[in-house]
Amino acid sequence: MSQQHRIIAIIALIVALGGLLMGFDASVISGVVKFIEPEFGLSKLELGWAVASLTLTSTLAMLLAGPISDRIGRRSVLRLAAIIYLLSALGSALAPNFATLVMARMIGGFGVGASLILAPMYIAEISPARLRGRMVSFNQLNIVVGISAAFFSNYLILQMGDWDSGWVEALGIKEHNWRWMLGLEVLPALLYFLGLFFVPRSPRWLVMKGHYEEALTVMKRYRAEETARAEIQDIRQSLEEKDEKKVKVSQLTVLFSPGLRKVLIIGIVVAVLQQITGINSVFFYAPMIFEQSGIGTDASFVQAILVGLTNLVFTVLAILFIDKLGRKPLLIFGVAGIAISMFVLAYGFSTARYTLSENSVSHLSAPIDQQALGSITGQTFSSDVAYRLAVEKALGEKAATTHKSELIAAAIDMNPTLILLAILTFVASFAISIGPVMWVLFSELFPNAIRGLAISAVGLINSTVSFLVQWVFPWELDNFGSAITFLLYGLFAVAGFLFILRYVPETKGRSLEELEADLTS
Repeated sequence: MSQQHRIIAIIALIVALGGLLMGFDASVISGVVKFIEPEFGLSKLELGWAVASLTLTSTLAMLLAGPISDRIGRRSVLRLAAIIYLLSALGSALAPNFATLVMARMIGGFGVGASLILAPMYIAEISPARLRGRMVSFNQLNIVVGISAAFFSNYLILQMGDWDSGWVEALGIKEHNWRWMLGLEVLPALLYFLGLFFVPRSPRWLVMKGHYEEALTVMKRYRAEETARAEIQDIRQSLEEKDEKKVKVSQLTVLFSPGLRKVLIIGIVVAVLQQITGINSVFFYAPMIFEQSGIGTDASFVQAILVGLTNLVFTVLAILFIDKLGRKPLLIFGVAGIAISMFVLAYGFSTARYTLSENSVSHLSAPIDQQALGSITGQTFSSDVAYRLAVEKALGEKAATTHKSELIAAAIDMNPTLILLAILTFVASFAISIGPVMWVLFSELFPNAIRGLAISAVGLINSTVSFLVQWVFPWELDNFGSAITFLLYGLFAVAGFLFILRYVPETKGRSLEELEADLTS
């Protein structure tokens, strides 16, 4: 790797720390939901709100981040996002009640939305065409590192609560485990804020603002001087050829002009597809899903770590192959794997049976009223929904929720290995395809002059779908059951697979200006 390419990689990794914070902030809640549900007495929709509230404000941030960055610069907005992450982590960890927790997470959502939009945009704007896919994928890599770190830190804190150490008791790690899970984010947020002081302003943004000499100075750090001058000239020409009234970034209506119709439709469908297949249901509720298979709390946290590691490994593979195989082949392969995995999950949960025998009831922990379960002992239930309703009727909703994991483990008859393998295959398929490829496509499809606005618009749609999926997932499990929920995700994946085959173009190895000329008119 040349010195110039090393500089690009270092800058990209620093900027992509925003992805790590996003992944950590979003997924750390997966370990928290089990504890806040009984502590705050939450309904299923309130529990979903605790998870999805961050995504709601990140949706608004995605709408605003692009246009604001077009005004004040990508780097300035990313620095503000780092401060927001830090404040949100502190507020969440110290929240005295449910409302304060939700408010703190909603504040964090502004950082998530800004970094999710602007980190890949900035990296695309400094990277040469032949390295752009790999460099932009650093952001997705850091997202999955953040997700893995959240799963691991959640498990570590859960285990530390059982350590016989004075300092563990003094810090209240067992009593306040979920607060420590949320508060750890302060450290990477501070690191991100400091790292951004070593990042220059985007050369393409500088050209947009007429700072041509500074843009050339920055570009020469990443390119040979002759190449840098030619690229700056291409950017200027691309901007100057547009009629100023048509590309004014404050006018949202430009996105719906006939010349942008094709790329806008592709962007919208891919944005919806990435979330409607249920990826954030898995990332944000992984321990809950694994508990549904009857393996217990500790094992469910361990398996969540496997989800994070699988995500990390296959994201690395995507980075290695995205500029070799191209964007479209990875999408086709990955979305097909997503559909198959979801159908296997639906089958696995549909075959589960739930029977509380006298022996299993006698081994339940003391706080559970074993006598009250006598009315359902020996009965076999064919779905998780029917079993849950019967347990709630026997014990009451609060007791059933508090001891949910133990009660499922005592009654269930299914193959938990099949569930684990299907979820890991699903995560692998996502991580090698639509996870990183979507953001690479977004950074390539839209013209220079409105890239900030366009990515914000499709990012808004992506985030809105993500919010809805996260919010209703606990309610879906309670009312439809696991089998039907995962079957729906599989059907959405099939529809997306067919769209990709027919309409998504290959963008590998082409400059942003070439793509603009071919895909828009």
